[in-house]
Amino acid sequence: MNGRVADHGQRTAAHVQEVFLPVFDLVELWRGEIATLFETFAASGRPLTASVLDPLMHELASPALSAPQGLITGAGFVATPGVLADAPWHLAWWLREIRGLDRGDRGGIRRLEAVEDPESDEFRDYRMLEWWRVPERTGERHVTGPYVDYLCTDDYTITVTVPVVHAARMVGMVGVDVHVSRIEPILLPSLRDAEGTATIVNAQGRVVVSSETRRVTGSLLRDAEVHDALAVIHDGGRTSTVGGTTAISCGDTELILVQQR
Repeated sequence: MNGRVADHGQRTAAHVQEVFLPVFDLVELWRGEIATLFETFAASGRPLTASVLDPLMHELASPALSAPQGLITGAGFVATPGVLADAPWHLAWWLREIRGLDRGDRGGIRRLEAVEDPESDEFRDYRMLEWWRVPERTGERHVTGPYVDYLCTDDYTITVTVPVVHAARMVGMVGVDVHVSRIEPILLPSLRDAEGTATIVNAQGRVVVSSETRRVTGSLLRDAEVHDALAVIHDGGRTSTVGGTTAISCGDTELILVQQR
């Protein structure tokens, strides 16, 4: 690709990183606050309970969920089974109240009513989900999605989770949900300014946002050039060009810009 196209791609990839940086900073802040709570109770010899943790998590999450037109649509803490004295399984998670098709904010937040009884037919073991499994294995922040969030909102969602560790044990995850519908108006102008087609995908090549309307959120880019270009990024490359396809890593967001002539 020529220099002007390459420069535009780098600027777009940097813009994606800029959009997500405040979200990453927020979950890191929450991780520290929750870890400190565990440390405080361990030092006092008292068991930490959901009845104590939940008000703190609600206080932390509420400003982000109440911010007008904010990106974050869900937020909270999910406990490792057995770490809370009064709740063997526990999700302290809140959701932004959103209107229907216009996606406008209703100005409030509500608690996710999760089934925490493993004997219930409606119980779902959250440890099996990607947003738990991957950061549990790596010990690092992870970006999951886009996926349809059937647990919370039935919308295409990106979830950012980071493990909370106390006394060398993972005690749970803090995280946030971001609806793709809230990212689209921020990223689309830059994508539409690109020469050819520009698409933001996850590591598997699944579409987040694209300048091509036929590339809908959640669909996979399957052609060989895209596959080969993404493989270079997976191996640690920052930019890869294969034929008429260029892939550019969007910083540490785990998202990739794919540009095609």
